[in-house]
Amino acid sequence: MRILITGAAGFLGSHLCDRFLQEGHEVIGMDNLITGTTDNIAHLAGHPRFSFIHHDVTNYIYVAGALDAILHFASPASPIDYLELPIQTLKVGALGTHKALGLARAKGARFLLASTSEVYGDPQIHPQPEGYYGHVNPVGPRGVYDEAKRFAEAMAMAYHTYHRVETRIVRIFNTYGPRMRLRDGRVVPNFIAQAIKEQPLTLYGDGLQTRSFQYVSDLVEGVYRLLHSDEVEPVNIGNPGEFTIKEFADLVNKLTGNQAGTITKDLRTKDDPQVRQPDIRKAQRVLGWQPQISLHEGLMLTIPWFREELRRRGEL
Repeated sequence: MRILITGAAGFLGSHLCDRFLQEGHEVIGMDNLITGTTDNIAHLAGHPRFSFIHHDVTNYIYVAGALDAILHFASPASPIDYLELPIQTLKVGALGTHKALGLARAKGARFLLASTSEVYGDPQIHPQPEGYYGHVNPVGPRGVYDEAKRFAEAMAMAYHTYHRVETRIVRIFNTYGPRMRLRDGRVVPNFIAQAIKEQPLTLYGDGLQTRSFQYVSDLVEGVYRLLHSDEVEPVNIGNPGEFTIKEFADLVNKLTGNQAGTITKDLRTKDDPQVRQPDIRKAQRVLGWQPQISLHEGLMLTIPWFREELRRRGEL
């Protein structure tokens, strides 16, 4: 297959490039580097089946030759990003998805959209199944990301219905692993960096909010299976293991040997979800997929990468 991956220099996009190259496919990576970095794909320089195009997907996309699939992963994805880049976040979800779908239609390529558990907002149903329509504040600080992804899903389904484009939609729950940005504002890099520096971990609110944490290789496997499946409707890909933020902080401190404990601050952003846990029965049934890496194991694979990254930056 010849595959275009947008957002290829990002955390998830770069791991997807690795996987599809390992499977023997040709990969074209595309990124405008607004939040991604070529450091994530530097190891692919010179690979005979990989090429990179520096381009903003909200503009017309040109790719010479045939394409068999497009994986649309371009988007700011952390609260810091979409609070600082609200217009860009909306544009890549709307215009970028439109341009990528137009390319898929022109090339006769299968299209896979990276959506998010954020389409469920601050959920009133727990855990969250794909049939839940969500509880989202469209004008709140998180609305630019939530609604961009909800619009992108609607656009994908419209292209499937009216233009017969083969579309797939993955709703990604909290995913972590090597190549996450140190300062992307999410709890995993925040906690690990603080713990490695032997600082107290910062809890917002009472720390009783819950999250489900998925190691990146599990996400990549789910995406790979979904792309090759016949499932058109959205599919949750996440680890249903649910932890309070306080429990997660305690585990990070334990695994890093950090004795500084935790400190508490007021809740940082409005509309912060109080619970988050995927219902993955559909992925199990349709894809034969379920996560393989426990939180303990995944953190043990991730912490050394963050330690080395902090050393490389001269912060240790």
